[in-house]
Amino acid sequence: MRLDQVKAVISGGASGLGRAVAEHLLRHGARACLLDVDAARGEQAAADLGSTAFFLRTDVTDEAQVAASLAEATERMGGLNAAIACAGILGAGRVLGKGGPMPLAGFARTVGVNLVGSFNLAKAAADLMQHNAPGTDSERGVIVFTASIAAFEGQIGQAAYSASKGGVVGMTLPIARELARIGVRVMTLAPGVFHTPMVEGMPPQVYESLCAQVPYPARLGQPQEFADAVAFILGNRYLNGSVIRLDGAIRLQPK
Repeated sequence: MRLDQVKAVISGGASGLGRAVAEHLLRHGARACLLDVDAARGEQAAADLGSTAFFLRTDVTDEAQVAASLAEATERMGGLNAAIACAGILGAGRVLGKGGPMPLAGFARTVGVNLVGSFNLAKAAADLMQHNAPGTDSERGVIVFTASIAAFEGQIGQAAYSASKGGVVGMTLPIARELARIGVRVMTLAPGVFHTPMVEGMPPQVYESLCAQVPYPARLGQPQEFADAVAFILGNRYLNGSVIRLDGAIRLQPK
Protein backbone atom coordinates (compact mmCIF):
# COMPACT_ATOMS: atom_id res chain seq x y z
CA MET A 1 0.00 0.00 0.00
CA ARG A 2 1.08 3.59 -0.49
CA LEU A 3 2.29 5.27 2.67
CA ASP A 4 -0.06 8.21 2.19
CA GLN A 5 -2.94 5.74 2.43
CA VAL A 6 -1.73 4.17 5.67
CA LYS A 7 -3.87 4.41 8.80
CA ALA A 8 -1.76 2.77 11.47
CA VAL A 9 -1.74 1.86 15.12
CA ILE A 10 1.73 1.55 16.63
CA SER A 11 2.20 -0.05 20.02
CA GLY A 12 5.18 1.29 21.92
CA GLY A 13 4.77 4.34 19.73
CA ALA A 14 5.79 6.93 22.33
CA SER A 15 9.53 6.29 22.03
CA GLY A 16 12.31 4.28 20.42
CA LEU A 17 11.55 2.17 17.37
CA GLY A 18 7.80 2.79 17.56
CA ARG A 19 8.17 6.54 17.51
CA ALA A 20 10.63 6.32 14.60
CA VAL A 21 8.05 4.33 12.64
CA ALA A 22 5.38 6.92 13.40
CA GLU A 23 7.63 9.79 12.33
CA HIS A 24 8.50 8.06 9.06
CA LEU A 25 4.92 7.20 8.16
CA LEU A 26 3.62 10.65 9.04
CA ARG A 27 6.29 12.32 6.89
CA HIS A 28 4.86 10.39 3.96
CA GLY A 29 1.25 11.39 4.54
CA ALA A 30 -0.01 8.59 6.78
CA ARG A 31 -2.15 8.87 9.89
CA ALA A 32 -1.07 7.17 13.10
CA CYS A 33 -2.35 6.32 16.55
CA LEU A 34 0.34 5.83 19.18
CA LEU A 35 -0.33 3.22 21.85
CA ASP A 36 1.77 3.17 25.01
CA VAL A 37 1.48 2.77 28.78
CA ASP A 38 3.47 5.96 29.44
CA ALA A 39 0.77 8.62 29.22
CA ALA A 40 3.02 11.65 29.66
CA ARG A 41 5.49 10.51 27.03
CA GLY A 42 2.71 9.42 24.68
CA GLU A 43 0.86 12.73 24.85
CA GLN A 44 4.09 14.63 24.27
CA ALA A 45 5.02 12.43 21.31
CA ALA A 46 1.63 12.95 19.69
CA ALA A 47 1.91 16.72 20.22
CA ASP A 48 5.38 16.74 18.67
CA LEU A 49 4.24 14.71 15.66
CA GLY A 50 1.36 17.01 14.71
CA SER A 51 -2.31 16.82 13.88
CA THR A 52 -2.20 13.54 11.95
CA ALA A 53 -1.11 11.66 15.08
CA PHE A 54 -2.83 11.02 18.39
CA PHE A 55 -2.21 8.97 21.51
CA LEU A 56 -4.26 6.38 23.39
CA ARG A 57 -2.92 5.01 26.66
CA THR A 58 -2.98 1.25 26.21
CA ASP A 59 -1.57 -1.70 28.10
CA VAL A 60 -0.97 -4.32 25.40
CA THR A 61 -1.35 -7.14 27.93
CA ASP A 62 -4.97 -6.09 28.52
CA GLU A 63 -7.04 -7.82 25.83
CA ALA A 64 -10.15 -5.68 26.27
CA GLN A 65 -8.18 -2.43 26.44
CA VAL A 66 -6.34 -3.20 23.21
CA ALA A 67 -9.59 -4.00 21.40
CA ALA A 68 -11.20 -0.80 22.68
CA SER A 69 -8.22 1.36 21.71
CA LEU A 70 -8.10 -0.05 18.20
CA ALA A 71 -11.83 0.46 17.75
CA GLU A 72 -11.45 4.09 18.84
CA ALA A 73 -8.40 4.59 16.64
CA THR A 74 -10.26 3.17 13.64
CA GLU A 75 -13.17 5.53 14.21
CA ARG A 76 -10.91 8.58 14.60
CA MET A 77 -8.76 7.78 11.56
CA GLY A 78 -11.62 6.66 9.38
CA GLY A 79 -10.15 3.19 9.03
CA LEU A 80 -7.28 0.91 9.99
CA ASN A 81 -4.99 -0.89 7.56
CA ALA A 82 -1.68 -1.22 9.41
CA ALA A 83 -0.72 -2.43 12.89
CA ILE A 84 2.90 -2.29 14.01
CA ALA A 85 3.79 -3.99 17.30
CA CYS A 86 6.80 -2.27 18.88
CA ALA A 87 5.88 -2.45 22.57
CA GLY A 88 8.39 -4.52 24.47
CA ILE A 89 10.51 -4.94 27.59
CA LEU A 90 13.93 -6.54 28.10
CA GLY A 91 13.16 -8.73 31.10
CA ALA A 92 16.81 -9.64 31.72
CA GLY A 93 17.65 -12.15 34.41
CA ARG A 94 19.31 -15.52 34.91
CA VAL A 95 17.22 -18.63 35.31
CA LEU A 96 19.43 -19.56 38.26
CA GLY A 97 21.08 -16.44 39.65
CA LYS A 98 23.05 -15.76 42.81
CA GLY A 99 19.82 -15.06 44.65
CA GLY A 100 18.20 -18.31 43.52
CA PRO A 101 15.85 -19.27 40.67
CA MET A 102 14.20 -16.57 38.59
CA PRO A 103 10.77 -15.65 39.97
CA LEU A 104 8.08 -16.83 37.57
CA ALA A 105 6.41 -13.42 37.70
CA GLY A 106 9.34 -11.82 35.89
CA PHE A 107 9.37 -14.44 33.15
CA ALA A 108 5.59 -14.22 32.75
CA ARG A 109 5.64 -10.43 32.53
CA THR A 110 8.23 -10.44 29.75
CA VAL A 111 6.26 -13.01 27.78
CA GLY A 112 3.05 -11.12 28.54
CA VAL A 113 4.24 -7.82 27.12
CA ASN A 114 6.36 -9.04 24.21
CA LEU A 115 4.43 -12.06 22.99
CA VAL A 116 0.90 -11.86 24.37
CA GLY A 117 0.85 -8.11 23.76
CA SER A 118 1.78 -8.64 20.10
CA PHE A 119 -0.91 -11.30 19.77
CA ASN A 120 -3.53 -9.03 21.34
CA LEU A 121 -2.69 -6.27 18.87
CA ALA A 122 -2.74 -8.61 15.88
CA LYS A 123 -6.08 -10.25 16.57
CA ALA A 124 -7.82 -6.98 17.37
CA ALA A 125 -6.39 -5.38 14.23
CA ALA A 126 -7.36 -8.31 12.01
CA ASP A 127 -10.91 -8.23 13.36
CA LEU A 128 -11.22 -4.64 12.16
CA MET A 129 -9.22 -4.98 8.93
CA GLN A 130 -11.43 -7.80 7.62
CA HIS A 131 -14.15 -5.21 6.97
CA ASN A 132 -11.93 -2.99 4.78
CA ALA A 133 -12.65 -2.71 1.08
CA PRO A 134 -10.12 -4.87 -0.81
CA GLY A 135 -7.32 -3.06 -2.60
CA THR A 136 -4.80 -4.33 -5.15
CA ASP A 137 -4.37 -8.12 -4.79
CA SER A 138 -7.39 -7.95 -2.47
CA GLU A 139 -5.20 -6.55 0.30
CA ARG A 140 -7.00 -5.25 3.36
CA GLY A 141 -4.18 -4.65 5.82
CA VAL A 142 -0.70 -5.39 7.12
CA ILE A 143 0.51 -6.47 10.56
CA VAL A 144 4.19 -6.08 11.46
CA PHE A 145 5.64 -7.70 14.57
CA THR A 146 8.94 -6.81 16.24
CA ALA A 147 11.02 -9.79 17.34
CA SER A 148 14.77 -9.70 17.99
CA ILE A 149 17.88 -11.58 16.95
CA ALA A 150 17.77 -12.88 20.54
CA ALA A 151 14.99 -15.15 19.24
CA PHE A 152 17.73 -17.08 17.42
CA GLU A 153 20.86 -16.73 19.56
CA GLY A 154 19.83 -15.53 22.97
CA GLN A 155 22.51 -14.72 25.48
CA ILE A 156 22.89 -15.82 29.10
CA GLY A 157 20.32 -13.83 31.05
CA GLN A 158 17.92 -13.61 28.11
CA ALA A 159 15.83 -16.73 28.65
CA ALA A 160 12.60 -14.79 29.17
CA TYR A 161 13.33 -12.25 26.44
CA SER A 162 14.42 -14.89 23.91
CA ALA A 163 11.37 -17.02 24.69
CA SER A 164 9.05 -14.08 24.16
CA LYS A 165 10.67 -13.04 20.89
CA GLY A 166 10.96 -16.63 19.71
CA GLY A 167 7.22 -16.88 20.22
CA VAL A 168 6.70 -13.84 18.00
CA VAL A 169 8.81 -15.47 15.28
CA GLY A 170 6.93 -18.74 15.70
CA MET A 171 3.45 -17.24 15.30
CA THR A 172 4.30 -15.15 12.22
CA LEU A 173 3.75 -17.83 9.58
CA PRO A 174 0.63 -19.49 11.01
CA ILE A 175 -1.10 -16.13 11.48
CA ALA A 176 -0.08 -15.06 7.96
CA ARG A 177 -1.49 -18.29 6.57
CA GLU A 178 -4.75 -17.85 8.45
CA LEU A 179 -5.24 -14.18 7.58
CA ALA A 180 -4.51 -14.74 3.88
CA ARG A 181 -8.21 -15.44 3.42
CA ILE A 182 -9.06 -11.86 4.38
CA GLY A 183 -6.14 -10.24 2.55
CA VAL A 184 -4.08 -9.29 5.59
CA ARG A 185 -0.31 -9.82 5.44
CA VAL A 186 1.83 -10.58 8.51
CA MET A 187 5.57 -9.93 8.72
CA THR A 188 8.16 -9.77 11.49
CA LEU A 189 11.33 -7.72 11.81
CA ALA A 190 14.11 -9.08 14.03
CA PRO A 191 16.38 -6.13 14.86
CA GLY A 192 19.86 -6.46 16.25
CA VAL A 193 21.31 -3.94 18.68
CA PHE A 194 19.71 -0.56 18.00
CA HIS A 195 20.36 2.90 19.38
CA THR A 196 17.25 3.44 21.48
CA PRO A 197 16.65 5.07 24.89
CA MET A 198 17.54 1.72 26.49
CA VAL A 199 21.22 2.07 25.47
CA GLU A 200 21.70 5.79 25.97
CA GLY A 201 22.68 5.36 29.62
CA MET A 202 25.44 2.88 28.87
CA PRO A 203 29.05 3.73 29.79
CA PRO A 204 31.01 4.77 26.66
CA GLN A 205 33.24 1.70 26.77
CA VAL A 206 30.23 -0.65 26.83
CA TYR A 207 28.60 1.21 23.96
CA GLU A 208 31.80 1.07 21.89
CA SER A 209 32.17 -2.63 22.64
CA LEU A 210 28.67 -3.27 21.31
CA CYS A 211 29.42 -1.33 18.13
CA ALA A 212 32.62 -3.31 17.58
CA GLN A 213 30.67 -6.59 17.61
CA VAL A 214 28.70 -5.62 14.50
CA PRO A 215 30.56 -6.81 11.37
CA TYR A 216 29.31 -4.08 9.04
CA PRO A 217 28.51 -1.33 9.50
CA ALA A 218 30.32 -1.38 12.85
CA ARG A 219 27.75 0.63 14.79
CA LEU A 220 24.37 0.25 16.38
CA GLY A 221 21.29 0.33 14.19
CA GLN A 222 19.44 3.61 13.89
CA PRO A 223 15.68 3.73 14.58
CA GLN A 224 15.19 5.31 11.15
CA GLU A 225 16.60 2.16 9.55
CA PHE A 226 13.98 0.11 11.37
CA ALA A 227 11.30 2.54 10.20
CA ASP A 228 12.55 2.24 6.61
CA ALA A 229 12.17 -1.54 6.86
CA VAL A 230 8.59 -1.23 8.13
CA ALA A 231 7.76 1.10 5.25
CA PHE A 232 9.27 -1.39 2.78
CA ILE A 233 7.10 -4.16 4.20
CA LEU A 234 3.98 -2.01 3.95
CA GLY A 235 4.71 -1.20 0.33
CA ASN A 236 5.70 -4.65 -0.97
CA ARG A 237 2.69 -6.94 -1.14
CA TYR A 238 4.76 -10.06 -1.82
CA LEU A 239 6.33 -9.88 1.62
CA ASN A 240 4.26 -12.17 3.81
CA GLY A 241 4.77 -14.77 6.52
CA SER A 242 8.49 -14.19 6.93
CA VAL A 243 11.03 -12.80 9.39
CA ILE A 244 13.66 -10.29 8.29
CA ARG A 245 16.82 -9.85 10.36
CA LEU A 246 17.98 -6.24 10.54
CA ASP A 247 21.29 -6.56 12.32
CA GLY A 248 24.46 -5.68 10.39
CA ALA A 249 25.36 -9.41 10.35
CA ILE A 250 25.92 -9.58 14.11
CA ARG A 251 25.48 -12.96 15.81
CA LEU A 252 25.15 -12.73 19.57
CA GLN A 253 27.74 -14.55 21.67
CA PRO A 254 26.76 -16.48 24.82
CA LYS A 255 27.45 -13.39 26.96
